[in-house]
Amino acid sequence: MILPEKICLRGLKDSKQLSASQREELFNLIREGASAWGIGIVRHEAIDQMNILRASLLAMEKAVSRLAITPDYILIDGTAPIKTLIPQLPLKYGDTLCASIAAASIIAKVIRDRVMRVVDKLYPQYCFAKNKGYGTQEHLTALREYGPCPWHRKTFRGVKELL
Repeated sequence: MILPEKICLRGLKDSKQLSASQREELFNLIREGASAWGIGIVRHEAIDQMNILRASLLAMEKAVSRLAITPDYILIDGTAPIKTLIPQLPLKYGDTLCASIAAASIIAKVIRDRVMRVVDKLYPQYCFAKNKGYGTQEHLTALREYGPCPWHRKTFRGVKELL
């Protein structure tokens, strides 16, 4: 995510502090106002193979590689760097400290939510559109009743015990 220096996006903050509708509204404003943005998606099978942290870093690497403009410097949300030759700074709680990280987090969550709504249409018994794949009581109950579907991560607590 590359934002112009003087961009002002009302309501931009840590995506976890926003409702889904607020994130959707900001999603369009961010895309329109950004100098460049990229998406990096890592499939659930890869997450099982490498773990969630490594998969998140890989998704960030993919997103950076898909930017139309090569940034001079990258700010990373978290404490671990990504694999790139571009200078970078990992920032713990970066989405609360930096507008471009907050914007990237919003873009990522909106894309994730849209994917989960599609998956929900394929497997409505798991309520993916509502729980986004998190281990809510409702989701865990559905797992016990129906078993895991092909979209479930095999290493996810609640799934691996059923396999």
